[in-house]
Amino acid sequence: MRKEGSSPKKETTRAPRATGAKKSGMTGKAGAKKTADAKKVPNARGVGARKNVKKADDKKAGICPVSKKCGGCQMIDVPYKEQIKRKHKRVEELVGKFGKVEPFIEMDKPEHYRCKVHAVFTHDRKGNPISGIYKEGTHDVVPVNECYLENEKADAIIATIRGMLKSFKIKTFDEDNGYGLFRHVLIRVGHNTGEIMVVLVLTSPILPSKNNFVKALLGEHPEITTIVINVNDKRTSMILGDKEKAIYGPGFIYDTVCGMKFKISPKSFYQVNPVQTEKLYSKAVELAGLTGKETVLDCYCGVGTIGIIASPHAGEVIGVELNKDAVRDARINAKMNEIKNITIYENDASRFMVQMAEAGDHADVVFMDPPRAGSTEIFMDSMFKLNPDRVVYISCSPDSLARDLEYLTKNGYKADRIIPVDMFPFTRSCETVVLLTRTTGREFRV
Repeated sequence: MRKEGSSPKKETTRAPRATGAKKSGMTGKAGAKKTADAKKVPNARGVGARKNVKKADDKKAGICPVSKKCGGCQMIDVPYKEQIKRKHKRVEELVGKFGKVEPFIEMDKPEHYRCKVHAVFTHDRKGNPISGIYKEGTHDVVPVNECYLENEKADAIIATIRGMLKSFKIKTFDEDNGYGLFRHVLIRVGHNTGEIMVVLVLTSPILPSKNNFVKALLGEHPEITTIVINVNDKRTSMILGDKEKAIYGPGFIYDTVCGMKFKISPKSFYQVNPVQTEKLYSKAVELAGLTGKETVLDCYCGVGTIGIIASPHAGEVIGVELNKDAVRDARINAKMNEIKNITIYENDASRFMVQMAEAGDHADVVFMDPPRAGSTEIFMDSMFKLNPDRVVYISCSPDSLARDLEYLTKNGYKADRIIPVDMFPFTRSCETVVLLTRTTGREFRV
């Protein structure tokens, strides 16, 4: 799991499917039927898809008839309890030698949990718009039917947009020749606020009949609170470009986590499973053992999520983030939540920890939340110089976690608690939160 806006991780076309990059999706029958069919199905993304797949089809192809083409839901046909059992075994095999792996924090209702939904747009040989997901490892688009993991309102909006393109004479982007306007749709839903943001990713800032397009979309989905045009005119696998403009609403939405309110912009990193995010962050703060006196360092803090949530329980919170947009949002979020004991710095976290150590400053607790590739020895060596009493490591890959725990435990820390959290049901992805405490008489080895 990567924190909001942190520079080492960028939004790519593969990112939205559950993992710590987080990719997952349930796709439907590929096909190219007439656009009129799509209007019959408010929650379908596959062209001409039906709302309900017949039971006979389910028996024949499982819950998702094209899951093998998509590749996002490796456990889509595995009962949920069995999924948890397999994941727990994997985490134990990888990190069990460092300490007892506690039971998984499961999800009560593991369907339709993704509140961030991405669809890539293209067309069939006849020019009919298609929306879906890239087939795993390729740029071939698999049209999506119902997605078992994605927010149903988001799927419905995507289906409506796809059905509107022909009537507005909007051409979808062709990756082979570089022509076409419409590339992607990204939708973010505030789980607790109900606010919805629609991001239209185009190759040009000009959307034909923009006002009528917005009016038509809102006519079908008045629940939408903001619509943004994002311009991506480069030959790239990235979803979002650098330029964007709100054409309806403020250009962002709000949601709440653990009682705190957060601003979510198109490029903001915000956990895709808000229900489990509450459990994950609550557990991370609990493991930190805060008494109201500690100095807490939130490394690569992004928009300040963990630091802000921890702030009522700490003496002082320091957030460090290199991405200037995320720093701006983090400061806004802190002010919005009336947090007085947090300071956000724009800096590289490794460099900042060395500077703190050289200045004679100390952090009692460090939160670290690296990308799937894990941390780096440079980061950990910098943290050793700061010499925190406790480290709360939030990992989205047990493989990289195992490697990093090897290094951390050889340099004066031990894993006291290892708790896996099921952030991405129906996938192999495992989120794990680990409490590490500094041992006495440690010798720092570089």
